[in-house]
Amino acid sequence: MKQELSHYDSEGRVRMVDVTAKSATGRTATARGFVKIGKAALAKVRRMRTPKGNPFEIARIAGIAAAKRTAELIPLCHPLLLTHIDVATELCQNGVEIVSRVTATGPTGVEMEALTATAVAALTLYDMCKALDRGMEISGIYLVEKAGGRSGHYVRRRSERARR
Repeated sequence: MKQELSHYDSEGRVRMVDVTAKSATGRTATARGFVKIGKAALAKVRRMRTPKGNPFEIARIAGIAAAKRTAELIPLCHPLLLTHIDVATELCQNGVEIVSRVTATGPTGVEMEALTATAVAALTLYDMCKALDRGMEISGIYLVEKAGGRSGHYVRRRSERARR
């Protein structure tokens, strides 16, 4: 059985999927990521002793801005009217966890927006702290959960989640 690829036309050309006929439904998605930071640098981050200011607030704002621009960054994503974006950071024992939640009512999901928010927040955190530790690692960016649309509700199994 040959599976039809949704982003190619009958002649093999890349195309944006036509969602015109799809009903607008509530959509949500949550993504996570992690920035591993060395012990000495993390101690300075905890005390907000970073050369560029508060890395958490800048990363949060960058993630929100990135979610809104996902269709500009990823060629076949549809522009969506996002109704809520939340990007949170949490200090952990060996770095910072980032969680992004995105909501919209529309004909297609918001998974890419949540993942983009997480990735850009992680990159921004790296930029804000690179003077302290150039060996930081960005890892474990993944979709935690999504709801809405024809494919229904997805929750990543705990056994599939990145380990810190």
